[in-house]
Amino acid sequence: MSLAEITEKMRSRVGDSAGLGKSVKFDFGDDGIVRIDDTGSPAVVDNQDLPVDCTVKVSMSDFLDIVDGTTNPQMAFMTGKLKVEGDMSVALQLGKVLG
Repeated sequence: MSLAEITEKMRSRVGDSAGLGKSVKFDFGDDGIVRIDDTGSPAVVDNQDLPVDCTVKVSMSDFLDIVDGTTNPQMAFMTGKLKVEGDMSVALQLGKVLG
């Protein structure tokens, strides 16, 4: 799945609001970024590398494994495959967006 496809899928899941009230970005390293800004209405999903409340650093392949259920997100965090910077409470709410 490409960055554009991931971005579009998140955009359709988020709709007008992700229910987060904050901003988060998924940093896939060299593969790019997907940012969700849920601080306004409607929410914005794009690929801009702007300051956010929470950054989730994960490889695109590990991210896809988490989304499809192959990898447990808690295990990915515990084993260092997924790293969270900033507001951890935002990361804990991401199941709504990804699930």
